Formats: sequence, C-alpha cells, structure tokens
Amino acid sequence: MDDTADESGHIDGRRARGERRRAEIIEATLAVVTRDGAAGVTHRTVAKQAGTTTSLSTYYFATIDDLLVAALTSVADAYTARIRAIVDAPGDKLTGLAHLIAESAGPGRERALAERELATLAARRPALRPVARRWRENIAELATTLTDDPAAVAALVAASDGLCTAILLDNAPADPDHIHAVLRRAVRD
Repeated sequence: MDDTADESGHIDGRRARGERRRAEIIEATLAVVTRDGAAGVTHRTVAKQAGTTTSLSTYYFATIDDLLVAALTSVADAYTARIRAIVDAPGDKLTGLAHLIAESAGPGRERALAERELATLAARRPALRPVARRWRENIAELATTLTDDPAAVAALVAASDGLCTAILLDNAPADPDHIHAVLRRAVRD
C-alpha cells in the first residue's frame, strides 16, 4: 500500500473536517446575531450555538472581529454569487435585482435584519468595512451593465440599499414589481 496516498487522504479528511467546523462556527455566529444582535456575539455564545467548545471557536477565529468578518464575508459571498449570476444572465437585469432584493429582505426578516446589522456595524468596526463595501460594489458592477452614466449607477446603488433598508426597517412592500419600478426610476432620473 502506498503510504503517500494514505497520508494525503488523511490530510484531505482533516482539512474537510476543519472547513466543516469553521462553516458551523460561521453559521452559529449568524444565528447569534439573528437572535441577540451583534452585541451578543462572544466566543462562548457562538461555541454554545455551534455545539462546540470555546477553545475551538478561538482556534479558528482569534477575535470577535474575526468572527464578525467571517460571518459578514459568508453573507457577502452569497450575494456576490447571486449578483454575478444576474450580471451574466441574459434578460432584464433590473428584474433580477428586484427579485433578489425582495427575496433577501422579505421573508426570513430576522436573518436579513441580522445581515443588515453586520453591514451597519462596519461603520464602527474598521475590520468589517472592506467586506461591507462588497454589496455596493457588486450592485455598481450590475448597474454599469445597464447604463454608462455614473450618476445613474450611483442612483441605482443608493436605491437598492434604500429599498433593503425600507423593507427591513419600515415594513415597506417586498413586492418585486414595486421594487422594479423604483429601480427603473433610479436609472432613468
């Protein structure tokens, strides 16, 4: 039997377990933010939520900012992939964005509020700022596929952010047709 192949399989297995544990801790961090707000995130609360030990949580994420950055990064990665799919797909990109906003901010309001809280927290925590900017950068990239006008791009980014906030905080309608109309007006005006 080839010892090198056996050792490689063992290393791959350990790596996969480590990635799985890391993902569980990130998901637990999002669950704690959803339940208790960002102020409730400690290594102890996250470890308890993940069903692991505090030492394992601190092994993967040394500081609370590391936990919050990882949680916000996982949210940003998901939105980046979804916006990228809208950019790459044929058809009406504004409709795709309207559906994304309605889906993201509508149902699952608690989780969406937690994601928004993490993004807002970036104003006070410098470690989170680069990740929080990704939503705006992705929307701006999508907007440039619709118009060459920098003012229209900025208006679409602002409208997207404003719609998310309004839906989450003011209980505005999460109706894709309404959102589409607001986005179209932002690009035209």
